[in-house]
Amino acid sequence: MYQALYRKYRPQTFDEVVGQQSVVQTLKAQLCSGKLSHAYLFTGSRGTGKTSCAKILAKAVNCLSPVDGNPCNRCEACRRIDSGSCMDVLEIDAASNNGVDNVRDLRDDAVYSPAEVKKRVYIIDEVHMLSISAFNALLKIIEEPPEHLLFILATTELHKVPATILSRCQRFSFRRLLPEDIASRLRYVAYQEGIDLTPEAAALLARLSDGALRDGMSLLDQCAAGGGTLSPDRVYSCLGLAGSRTAAALLGLLADRNTGAALQLLSEQYAAGKDLSAMFDELVLLSRDLLILKTAPKTGRALLSGICTDAELKTLYPRFTGAELIHMTELLQQTAAGFRASANQRVDAELCIFQLSQPALSQDPAALSARLSKLEQTIQSGKLVVTKQETDAEPQTKLPEEAEPVPAEIRENSSEQAPPEPAPQEPNDTLPVGFWAELVASVGPHLQPAAASMFTAKERSVLRPSLQGSVLTLEADSEFSRQMVDTEEVRSAVAAAAEAQLHRPVRVRILTAHVRKAGEERLPQLFSVAREFPGIIEIDGDRP
Repeated sequence: MYQALYRKYRPQTFDEVVGQQSVVQTLKAQLCSGKLSHAYLFTGSRGTGKTSCAKILAKAVNCLSPVDGNPCNRCEACRRIDSGSCMDVLEIDAASNNGVDNVRDLRDDAVYSPAEVKKRVYIIDEVHMLSISAFNALLKIIEEPPEHLLFILATTELHKVPATILSRCQRFSFRRLLPEDIASRLRYVAYQEGIDLTPEAAALLARLSDGALRDGMSLLDQCAAGGGTLSPDRVYSCLGLAGSRTAAALLGLLADRNTGAALQLLSEQYAAGKDLSAMFDELVLLSRDLLILKTAPKTGRALLSGICTDAELKTLYPRFTGAELIHMTELLQQTAAGFRASANQRVDAELCIFQLSQPALSQDPAALSARLSKLEQTIQSGKLVVTKQETDAEPQTKLPEEAEPVPAEIRENSSEQAPPEPAPQEPNDTLPVGFWAELVASVGPHLQPAAASMFTAKERSVLRPSLQGSVLTLEADSEFSRQMVDTEEVRSAVAAAAEAQLHRPVRVRILTAHVRKAGEERLPQLFSVAREFPGIIEIDGDRP
């Protein structure tokens, strides 16, 4: 019968445990000196070796001929524990045995002396799943256990374990494994199994495992089932992922504002069965790497995820500003997080592509700040290029490839120039006397009761009007108030009533007060730049 690789190559001694040197050295020292505790608590993320070390410790305390703290794996006690036939070493799953009755049965059996080995060992996995009553029942025997009893508790959620249990155990924290350690172990297993695994594919599997060696072994097992050379492309194909080159290509199209090509690439990946969640996770990592290089070009190199090569980073780095990358990373994360509850992931992904490739379509303050930072960078470069697009959207300014120097680790180290000082804010236009009262009387009878209540005269503090050019802004005192009135029906009615009083076309927008403050603090600078470069930037109302 075939045995999974993570089970077949489970460590049998402390020396075989990967990436947990501090833990195994302390346990070996205690075994050699005979100063063992009566209760241990192993905590850490999944796949880092907690259960494996618990089984090794159970063998080591009962081994008839230990070697430097390691079990010999040849004596009768070691063989019986490995086979699971030793009645004195019990592994209990707390997720399915979490009641107080289960713990009472365990406590009643624990008082008896071991029949086959020196110590009776209880390994309780996922101990945080025990109920409060079960923890209370376990507390007394953990505090004062018999000489022959040893408890080893394991959990991935330490905060759920009561402090009364924590204080009675020696705690060992298992850290996430480094990608280099995982890749080295995967290459060893591949050599033993006759799997043709390339170093690049091993590094990719190590990154995808996210610090869990067991996950890496399972991914290797899955990808190697088809035989042949296991390359990065083969890994992407077997796991249904888009791949770093696809992520870099899509990010490049977003930088070029090429919406059609970006949507086409997304459609091809979707038709090929690629996981959109995994694809957006790769885009998040890539934009994060670029943001780190943008903000910390000298020291940030060690923090990169390694999802893309230096050549790909060199190509993408000068094409984005820091504000653009922050906005992009936040939007990609929000979209990826919403996939779980989405009824149509493809539509969510396409909407995200629209917003990233056409910033003018979004009135979000973060998108406005990103557009302004892009304009500042383009002006600083001294080269302005107007690019024509097939859509009716406004022309975009494109930054030349070498307008901004690349960090030393990627190409040549250079710091980003400081943005120009903001221009003084322009005063708003003055509204006529009685404007609000007349507007309320005009629009109130035509709106739904919930929305109309926001426009009553006594609710002037709920919606505060202001006029700037041809844009009438209604500032809501809270996000709830804004949601009540921010509809097409309300905007149309308010625009018609305002035009009748002002005798000119008016555009209406409704914002939460704090959002307007955060997003429009740079608007005067944008209007000033637009007047300085006529023809390059077109001001349509309040939108540059």
